[in-house]
Amino acid sequence: MTGRPSWGIDALLVLMVVIWGVNYSVIKRCFAEIPPQPFNALRLVVGAGTFYLAIRAARQARESGGRLSSVFYTTAPLTTRDRIDLLWLGLVGHLAYQSCFAGGVGATSVSNAALIIGSTPVAIATTSALLGHERIAPLHWVGAAVALLGIYFVVGHGSSFGGANWKGDALVMVSVACWVAYTLGATRLIARHSPLYVTGMTMIIGAIPYALLALPQILRIEWAVVSPWTWVALVLSAWLALCLSYLIWYTGVQRLGPARTSIYSNAIPIVALVTAAVWLHEPITATKAIGATAVLTGLFLTRLGRSAQAQHSAQRPR
Repeated sequence: MTGRPSWGIDALLVLMVVIWGVNYSVIKRCFAEIPPQPFNALRLVVGAGTFYLAIRAARQARESGGRLSSVFYTTAPLTTRDRIDLLWLGLVGHLAYQSCFAGGVGATSVSNAALIIGSTPVAIATTSALLGHERIAPLHWVGAAVALLGIYFVVGHGSSFGGANWKGDALVMVSVACWVAYTLGATRLIARHSPLYVTGMTMIIGAIPYALLALPQILRIEWAVVSPWTWVALVLSAWLALCLSYLIWYTGVQRLGPARTSIYSNAIPIVALVTAAVWLHEPITATKAIGATAVLTGLFLTRLGRSAQAQHSAQRPR
């Protein structure tokens, strides 16, 4: 990571936030025709296949003498440790995460699930700091706290934990832990290999067992009643929400670090809220509007904290 301004990466992360936020409403409509686990399995298969073709294309372009960004190709050899890391990251970051997320959302309320997932940036920043991976500026912590409070107002105000939803809440919490492990566990890999390769290979590794486990449900689906819109939405969700957004995510982790990249996920519930209001006609209350303002304020504060820390590092004697 460098002290240079990174507004280009910030713009890509904002695009990722928009895609992931809109994706909630897209897949919610798709679930009416295809159950969550089979839908997720098919998405992963499409995403993994796309990554496989992209990795091959990047390798062929490099072998033909083309110049590629480190986002798409690096020349570092694949070591035994790299292979082990790719294996467990694929199983944790795709198989376990996607399974727990889909199962958790199905067994608890949307408010509970969104609030729990909203804690991901704080979990990543705290874990990263405890492991000594990166130093977190005080203003970043303030921004994370403000954003987390905003998420509570947006999706968690009035929600209750435990009770009949405790199994779903627990699964969503496990999915957050999986995503934290996936993000932090790959920092060494993406320092040597391209985000395209790391993201693609881990998705391929996770998609194979996921599809096999979901195969019995897939075979029971009446495919004749699945509309063309759902098929288009499934493919676009795979290409945008999985392929493009995952690539942006790991590019951010490579260039900015996991804690500073993860703070952008605080804004995802805001996009999801607005999309649901426009598309699904769900009302936006005054409480949710206050929460949205807090989330955006927290994101701005963490961005200032990152800039201030970068300037301090640049001015420090070496």
